[in-house]
Amino acid sequence: MPRHLVIGNGQFLINLDQHSYMRDLYYPFVGQLNHIGGYQCRVGIWVDGDFAWLNAPEWQFKLAYVEDSLVTEVTATHPGLGITLLMNDAVHQREDIYLKRIHITNHKSTVREVRMFFNQDLLINETEVGDTAAYYPANNTVFHYKKDRYFMFNGSTGTEGIYQFSTGVKRFYNAEGTWRDAEDGHLMGNAIAQGSVDSTISFRLFVPPNASQTLYYWMGAGKNLEEVKKLDAYVKDSHPGKLLDRVTVYWQRWANKIERDYYDLNPSVQRLFKQSLLIVRTQTDANGAIIAANDSDIMQSNRDHYSYMWPRDGALIAYAMSMAGYQGMIIPFFNFCANVLSPEGYLHHKYNPDGTVGSSWHPYIHSGRVQLPIQEDETALVLFALWQDFQKNGSLEFAQSLYRNLIRRAARFMSTYIDQELNLPKPSYDLWEERYGIYTFTASAVYGGLIAASNFSNLFGDEERSNRYKHTAEKIKAGILKHLWDENEQRFVRGLYMEDGEWVKDMTLESSVYGIFEFGVLPADDERVASTMRANKAGLIVKTDIGGSARYHHDYYFQRSTDIEKVPGNPWIICTLWIAEWEIESAKSLEDLETPRQTLEWVVKYAMESGVLSEQLDPFNGDPVSVAPLTWSHATYVLTVVKYLNKYKQLAGKQR
Repeated sequence: MPRHLVIGNGQFLINLDQHSYMRDLYYPFVGQLNHIGGYQCRVGIWVDGDFAWLNAPEWQFKLAYVEDSLVTEVTATHPGLGITLLMNDAVHQREDIYLKRIHITNHKSTVREVRMFFNQDLLINETEVGDTAAYYPANNTVFHYKKDRYFMFNGSTGTEGIYQFSTGVKRFYNAEGTWRDAEDGHLMGNAIAQGSVDSTISFRLFVPPNASQTLYYWMGAGKNLEEVKKLDAYVKDSHPGKLLDRVTVYWQRWANKIERDYYDLNPSVQRLFKQSLLIVRTQTDANGAIIAANDSDIMQSNRDHYSYMWPRDGALIAYAMSMAGYQGMIIPFFNFCANVLSPEGYLHHKYNPDGTVGSSWHPYIHSGRVQLPIQEDETALVLFALWQDFQKNGSLEFAQSLYRNLIRRAARFMSTYIDQELNLPKPSYDLWEERYGIYTFTASAVYGGLIAASNFSNLFGDEERSNRYKHTAEKIKAGILKHLWDENEQRFVRGLYMEDGEWVKDMTLESSVYGIFEFGVLPADDERVASTMRANKAGLIVKTDIGGSARYHHDYYFQRSTDIEKVPGNPWIICTLWIAEWEIESAKSLEDLETPRQTLEWVVKYAMESGVLSEQLDPFNGDPVSVAPLTWSHATYVLTVVKYLNKYKQLAGKQR
């Protein structure tokens, strides 16, 4: 199930589901470790003897964020109880504190006794073995801990704090957890439990007729008891409501720090642009790892997850954020890449947020032949993105700091990992991580990476290296035009495979060949690029009411239909936007921008109610498929909007 709402600060990330339940809690890295792991931290309400958890079907939910912020705005109404809850959730922009505000509105004409229940279902350090949950009387809190991970829970109804509490065993023998204890409106008060445990706390209010009262709930995360006690005291001393308001103001100013003229883009497109900036920020760790996605429910279909830093995703996301004017948040990404680069000068398949190498399915030997288990585009794209960032922001000192350890080492590898017969990069895995060969996307990325390295070398007066890198890049360009262009089909092919000692073209329609213009091999309006993109647009469009573009013809990943002619694959947001990018870059008049503008509106239409973008869409009903939010989807939307605005300004200037 996708995550409908995400909040975070670069080291503390929380995902909420459609019921406003915490489902993932990552600390101390974004994407590592998950201390909830997809379980439900339930929230319930008892009103005059009647009880309901927030996932009961009677609740009517509306999910949103406070405009231009990382503070949620969730409305939940229960007609039978005569109660409406307005909930705001946020993570403090600096401290590792989760804050929740609930305005409780009583629609009845009598005073109502209301008790709110919060269940804490943690598996600290991603295992339920050896956790402790305990009541701490010194400050009337409940805390969970294991080793050097502490989580303290508290709240306030004004002058009153926690009303009742209980700790207990969960998911062991017949014990379901203390959340069951809440359903009669009372908690037993068990003061400590260890092993596989949970806790539940409650708060009591008396809500006047046709009026509202406010409740606050919060959690602090730290390395020991003293740290979380200090965070709890900070919330109480500062007042949780004031902290929430300050979080709102911070993110609103962050999202609007650059003045933009949005021209003819409608308010919903503008709103999703700013929300995408914010969501990318939540998925970016302070130490540099840009995480693909942190939706742990993907583990139900594959016993792994997306909480890794793929250098491919990271580089393209960093590129987008830099172009949008957010260089400061992506500088650590390039330092991260420099630190994890292999001695040979390439980047591995993927990395954990702490910089260790992530799990992989790329083998070192296949069919008896030794191979390098990499996607070479990942190494190349980092240099491409770094040069784009330098052109935008001109940080000479930062580029110089990476010249020896990242730029030159990566360029040396790319310059030597060449098939001399074809003048193309040697085989590696494609960007979709599915097949091994020589690909148009990869070759284009390597061209872009080597041109970037040449430009940096020239910038620093290193003319010999600059000429060498450029010469190799031009050879690769010649190899692309000779071997990856098909004259009969008048388009660039997906790639080449070795079969029986011969290189054979893969003619599958493939969205990623957009790299030909994106990474500078040819301009977007070159007829070879245009004919390729026209073929992709015609052949990969999903011919249902949903529309959108597939990754490639006959895409099997989360396949929803075997009618390949109608549905070549599920529509992917990034692939649909790649076509829009081409239309923007090749536009000659403002009228030419009409179609890509409609694509931006299409993305808005199929965003989740909260504004979160998934990886794919169901081709028949538009529901999210696979993980959500996918950072790459949000970043590609950001980049497409930026390109649109830049092109609109350019074309409008010409028409004056």
